[in-house]
Formats: sequence, structure tokens, C-alpha cells
Amino acid sequence: MSANGLSTAPAPGVADALPAKFVAGASTRYAGMPAAIRALVLAMSACGLALAVVYIFGVVSLLDVTYYFLLMAFYLPLALLFLPAHKHEKGVTWLSYGPALTALGLALFMAYKSPALVYETWVPVTETWQLVVAAALFIVILEAARRSGGNIFLAIVLVLGLYPVFAQHMPGVLWGPPATLARTLAFNVYSSDALLGVVTRVVGEVIIGFLILAALLVATGAADFFLKLAMAIMGKARGGPAKVAVLASGFFGSLSGSIFGNVVSTGSVTIPSMIRAGFPPHYAGALEACASTGGMLMPPVMGAVAFIMADFTNTEYGVIVKAAIIPSVLFYFGLYCHVDGYASRNNMVGAQQEKLPSMREALAEGWPFLLVLFFLVWGLVYMSWERLAPFYASGLLIALTLVKKELRIGWRRAKEIVFETGKLLAETTALLLPTSFILGGLMATGVAPSIAGALVQMGGSSVIPILAIGIIVCMIFGMLGMIVAAYLMLALTFAPAIEQAAGLNTLAVHLFIAYYATLAAITPPVALAAFLASRISGADPIATSMTAARLGVVLYFIPIFFLFEPALILQGSLYRTAIWLTLNIVAIVIIAGASEGVLMGFGRLRTWARPVLFLAGLLIGFPEWKSTAVGIALVLLVLLLRRLSTAPGTTRA
Repeated sequence: MSANGLSTAPAPGVADALPAKFVAGASTRYAGMPAAIRALVLAMSACGLALAVVYIFGVVSLLDVTYYFLLMAFYLPLALLFLPAHKHEKGVTWLSYGPALTALGLALFMAYKSPALVYETWVPVTETWQLVVAAALFIVILEAARRSGGNIFLAIVLVLGLYPVFAQHMPGVLWGPPATLARTLAFNVYSSDALLGVVTRVVGEVIIGFLILAALLVATGAADFFLKLAMAIMGKARGGPAKVAVLASGFFGSLSGSIFGNVVSTGSVTIPSMIRAGFPPHYAGALEACASTGGMLMPPVMGAVAFIMADFTNTEYGVIVKAAIIPSVLFYFGLYCHVDGYASRNNMVGAQQEKLPSMREALAEGWPFLLVLFFLVWGLVYMSWERLAPFYASGLLIALTLVKKELRIGWRRAKEIVFETGKLLAETTALLLPTSFILGGLMATGVAPSIAGALVQMGGSSVIPILAIGIIVCMIFGMLGMIVAAYLMLALTFAPAIEQAAGLNTLAVHLFIAYYATLAAITPPVALAAFLASRISGADPIATSMTAARLGVVLYFIPIFFLFEPALILQGSLYRTAIWLTLNIVAIVIIAGASEGVLMGFGRLRTWARPVLFLAGLLIGFPEWKSTAVGIALVLLVLLLRRLSTAPGTTRA
């Protein structure tokens, strides 16, 4: 199983090509633990799930802070057990048991002391032991950051978390009022603007429900069903295996909300299949990387950033789900057009019907999964159940397993669900809790508004310089795999600046940040998703990442388009949505055709026509009528000059 709840049993030979941390590392460490420790791990995971249900449904009255520290007590130690202390740690040693026991003791102690924390002021600390506990918990969470995100992630969290200590020595807008180390540590651990704030709240109140649902879906066979469904829908089309990869990754991504788990889980099946069908290894890897990246932004279950965004902007999650629908569909449509163009240019055909599952067979086998997902969307979008929706959907799935024998959950599956959910929450906790220190460091100094004001001044009457700075920061952090950290930093600094300078839609600005941070996964030189896919395909990583950037071109400009036309994220009138959606569909067909050298319904293009059409597509899609008119004129020019713009002997694609 992947770190995101999807089956990751790689195809033969694939496991040897993958980095060790992507091949069931936590499962291997768990299997090597003594039986008593394994039982304790399952018990802690089960207790965490029970605690979440009790708190979220209000069965027992609990202080928010008590609940957060109890969750840390259950899942932070598991993260330190599942993630190795260093790459040479064979099995779980005292290098992991020691920090895990420390984390357990500290979190339980703080849960016991939480009423005092709520009713008293612990920033600054009034007792020496308060400082000792804050420092110890800070260090333990930093260790979790190192294990989950690496040394660069640790360094960024440490520098920004302790920023108030040296802020007085920083120049210009980076200056902040002086603060002692003791006060900074106390603020990071005890403040609702840091560890006990938005990140922990989202993990404990929202993400946990979706991870439970994901584990249930996987344990009952949803991954296999969606792959079969994609094959039944797309298998016969030209370039069928690649189109299956696009569709399957979209399905899986909507469940997992993870890029890298998606690459491993679906890529281990789809990449070898694409290569066997005639796609070059670098193209197969690049396409899977793009499709998996889009999965993180695909409703109904998007990545952690979407949940944090909902809390941060005080927006219903259902509104964010609706806002992401059109950009997600346009992105996957763009991938489809690229694949279709490549298949047409290389005279590829689809698989034979007898080698594919039938639609009736796929639906008969997996209709409960579709019902559960439709129910989840209904609960999120129309009923506005928010954090309750995934729990209700999980209950519906359990009820349906009683109706359909093949899906029934026995004792073995139940243990698997408890373990997988615990693993998901442990790894999520290890990766997200440290980012709350970034938030704390910026909030404690009050430097965020200063940076926002400076950006507004820098932009003056033009919003372009501010956008450029935001994009660069998004890409840098995204390249390091720190998408949540990028979002938190820019939500505090860049978002207010761009809203103030240009009066842009708040949700559009925040989605823009999320998309560009995510985009780094397929952008050279550090395209992590493409590099991982290249390990499966056996292709050159640079060639794979360059191809991924080309295939995923839609993801580069759609965020800019909806930033200036919120109707594309359903934040405007329906007639504007219809107009600009139609024009963007046309633009994507033209851009993909120019990229692949084959324009749908027109034929193979000469070299000169491709850049002209690419530019024309961008102009048509940009939400401004003059540029759109110029783009349409360029397309008409190429179409009218058919004899000069198409290759000799070409036929309509």
C-alpha cells in the first residue's frame, strides 16, 4: 500500500527501480517489529480513530487542545517508528523507539495539562518546566520533519520557526521586533497561531475522515475497480493505454490527494502498459507524472492544501471542490488531446475488445464505489457536511459491504484498514505539523503584513511583478516537495498583496498559489513526480521531466486564466463561465495540437505552423477579448493556408 492509501504492489521488476522509501517502507518496518509492539501500534491507531469519531460527533465533550494533543500522542510516535532515523537503520531500533516514547510522554502530559493551557497564559512561560516541555516537543516534531521531508525541509522549518529570534537583525521589510528563544519556543508550541492552529485543526478535524474513507476504499478493492473502469472506457481508443493512464490517475488521485503515491500506485501498472503499446519510456513516465500531479487537485478529495485553504479563507470545502472542477477537467482534457495527437501521428491503435473488461462487468463489480463517491460529493457540495461527509460515506461503504459479498470486511481486512489509516495519519502528521512552526514564526513577528505591503509597493500599478515573485516562490518550495509550506507562506504574504493590488477574487488567488506550488512536481530541473516516474519507466529523468512540462502545459496557464476570470472557478455568472469554458476547450485543442504536431480534425502540421498555433491557443484562452480576437485570427490564418500549414500527404486527424 502507498503512503496515501492506494495499492502499490509494483509490476514485476518495478520495485527494484523505485527508491526504497516508496516501496512499502512503513509496512516493512512494521512487519519487523515484535508482536507486542505491532499490537500496540494497531491499538494506538484504533484509539486515534475512535477518539476522532468521539470528538467530531460530539459524543464526549473535549477541549480542542486536549483532542489535538491526544491525536499527537497516538500518531506522532507512530511516525517516528515508521520513518527510519537514517537510511542505514535496519528495522526499528532505539534510535526510533526513544523519540517515539518521548513524543508519547510529552503529548500525553500536554493533554493532561491542556485545561491549564486554555485558561492561563503560557506565552511567555511562567514556569521553567513549561519551557522544557515546549523545547522538547519542538525538537521531537523537528525530528519528525527531518525523517519525513529530509534535511532541507528541516532547515527551512527551523529557520522560519525561529525567525523571531533573529528578526531584529534583518533588513527592511524583513525586520521584526526582538523576541527571546524562550518566548519563540513557547509561541510555536502553545499558541493557536502555530502548533495548535490551522494545520493541526485541519489534520485532526478534516483530513482524518478522508484518510479513513481512503483506507476503506482500498481495502475493499476500489483501486482495481477504477483501473478496470478506465480500461473499459478508454481501452479501445487510439493510444488506449495512455488514455487509460490519464483516466485512472484522475480517479485514483481524487481518492488519495497525493502526487507521489499516485505515481507509484497507478504508474507501476500504467507505465509498463504504455511502453508495451509503443509509447517511448520517457513519454510514458511523463504522462503518468502529469496525470498523477493533476490528481492532487481533482475533486472530491484534493490534497491537504485544499483543506487548509478552506480553513484559512473561511470557505466551505464544498465551494473549493466546485471551484476546482473546471480547471481539473481542462487539465485532463489537455492530457487526452496530447495523447490523441501523439497516437494519431504515430498511427497507434487501441487494444482489442476481447482483451478489455466490459463496461457492464466493471460497473457490476464496482457500483458501490461509485455510489459512495457520488454520496461524498453530494454531502460536501449540497449538504455542506464538511468534516462529517467522509465519515458518513465510510458508514455507507461499510453498509454496502454487507450487501455485496466480495467487498465484505473480515478480521484481516479490518486490521489492514486500521494499520493503513494509522500509517497515513502518522506520515501526514510528521509532514504537516512542522509547517505550523513556519506559520508561527511569521505570525509572531508580524512580518507577513510588511512583506505584503512591500510587494504591493513593488508592483505599483502593475500586478505582473507581484505575480512573478509569487510564482517563483511557489516553484522553489514546490520543487523541494513542500507544497503546504509554500501555500502557508504565500497565503500570509503574497495573497493579501495580490488581492490589495489588483482587487482579485480571494479564492482564485489561493487556488492560484496551490496550483503553482503543485506544478513544481513536473517542472525541471527538480521535477520530483517526473523523476519518480522515470525510475519506473527506465527513462532519462531530464528527458522525462522536460516532456512532462510540455504535456502538462495546461496547468501552467489555467491558474493565470482563472485568476483574471473567476467564472472559470464558478465564482462568476454562468454565461461568462460558459463562454470562457468553451474558449478554453478550443484553446486546449489548439495548444495540444501544436505541441504534438497534429491538430485534431485538421492533420499533421508543418514546423512553422506549430508555434503560431501555440501562441494563438494561449491568446484565445486568456480572458480578454482583444487577445482572444487576435488568437482566433491567427488560427483562421493557419486553417485558410491549409496547403502551406499541413505536411504533404496528410489526412484529417
